[in-house]
Amino acid sequence: MSAQREAGMAPTHRVLILGAGYAGMAAAIQLAARVKRRGDVHVTVVNAQERFTERLRLPMTATGQQVAELSIPKLLEGTGARFVHGWVTAVDPAAKIVRIDDERVLHYDTLVYGLGSVADTAAVPGVEDYGYTLNSAQDAEVLADQLARLGSGTVVVGGSGLTGIESAAEIAEQHPHLNVALLGRQEPGAAMNPKAKAYLQSALKRLGVQVRSGVEIVKVLPDAVELADGESVVADVFLWTSGTRVSPLAAAAGLTVDERGRIVTDAALRSVSHPQVYAVGDAAAIRQGYGVMHGTCQGGMPTGVHAAVSIVRAQEGKQPKPFRFGYYHTPVSLGRHDGVVQFTHPDDSPRRIYLTGRIAARYKEKVTASPWPTYGRMKTMPASGAFWPHGGRFTRVREAG
Repeated sequence: MSAQREAGMAPTHRVLILGAGYAGMAAAIQLAARVKRRGDVHVTVVNAQERFTERLRLPMTATGQQVAELSIPKLLEGTGARFVHGWVTAVDPAAKIVRIDDERVLHYDTLVYGLGSVADTAAVPGVEDYGYTLNSAQDAEVLADQLARLGSGTVVVGGSGLTGIESAAEIAEQHPHLNVALLGRQEPGAAMNPKAKAYLQSALKRLGVQVRSGVEIVKVLPDAVELADGESVVADVFLWTSGTRVSPLAAAAGLTVDERGRIVTDAALRSVSHPQVYAVGDAAAIRQGYGVMHGTCQGGMPTGVHAAVSIVRAQEGKQPKPFRFGYYHTPVSLGRHDGVVQFTHPDDSPRRIYLTGRIAARYKEKVTASPWPTYGRMKTMPASGAFWPHGGRFTRVREAG
């Protein structure tokens, strides 16, 4: 019998949070704030780096612009959560243990799995060898150094999604002496309403970005990229932003995953195969009425908060509530003083309302900076982080049958 039980105390419940991205940090701070006065729940956060990866600013870092270095241990100060620096190398849900750097073992009672996504460099031959990515601040800094050394030449950005658009715009604005080409299957801003999309495309043109849509990169070479139609495009520097992959650890652990390796969750964000495991952010395949959520900061942080609240409810003998989330905007920066903000329906389809120009750039900056005051408020007022659009009829999952 443990000393805690002999003393009549409730045993400590160990919550282990893997990954300290936007979702993982939201889960850690929200949970630690809610259980701080109880003493029967211990929260531990594991991350491979002490530096927080501010993904929304990586295109800025990639062009040599100075951004704040945010320390995960400092962000957790005052919460009571413990930080462990190391790589997660294995998860064993049967034994409820996690291996760190193949050397240390951490035990848990409840696991929050937030090991998010990275660029899928295996999707196209040559990307791993010759392409740059924006997986971390360090990756972005390596690209910034390379761009700074180029006196002239062509930078090809592969992928016309939001990261590709913002990266191409930042590079073109900060390095006007370089040719910048944006290549992708879809038109930039394809999901926006026609007027917002037209503004975005005209802004890229003003910056001198050469946009080519309807093309597919099939091979990356040291000084060029090959397209599916056989054409070769010169590339002194190649940045890959198309497609993501998640860690294979969840699948290797025997957790039920989808075709992309994301943990399949129930309505409360618990693994459908291992209910003691919650999945948040990009690591989770979360079904809503409109389909499976896609990874964004606006959706990731609410998943972390919801997981934390659900863990507290379970500790109190209550049933966790279903998670519901509706999208509300798509903010895109086009350099430092221009942008487009497309407001959306909860299913992420575009509304008629949108912002452009400097007001859109200021809006985007507010969004980019918003996690830090949100985390700060949650430390003292955890309920302040539990508000987001639930999406009404768009997010209601109808049972089959």
